[in-house]
Amino acid sequence: QVQLVESGGGLVQAGGSLKLSCAGSGRTFSSYAWGWFRQAPGKEREFVAAISWIGGRRSYTDSVKGRFTISRDNAKNTVYLLMNSLKPEDTAVYYCAADSHGSRLYESWHEYDYWGQGTSVTVSS
Repeated sequence: QVQLVESGGGLVQAGGSLKLSCAGSGRTFSSYAWGWFRQAPGKEREFVAAISWIGGRRSYTDSVKGRFTISRDNAKNTVYLLMNSLKPEDTAVYYCAADSHGSRLYESWHEYDYWGQGTSVTVSS
């Protein structure tokens, strides 16, 4: 059974940092691309960041560029999202996702094959 499990969410003050982790199990994800998405209350799920299967290419939504960093550890079947300089508008449930088209970086959540259950991030002002 394939599972993605996120961790690392929580409550942080504006300007603070959090590091999210997403561990995959049930198969090897080294050939998959990884993505992070988020969904704020009353809003659509939106793309945050993605990383290719080798890790050489990354993509970010404009609102997080320069503040968030996506990385992966294939040996641990894990993807990370380091979030710095957090803002109240970053408050959302964050989801990791895995895409079998490992070399492509999709921003549409429809393209992803596996999803985690989400971890909540709240940034207070």
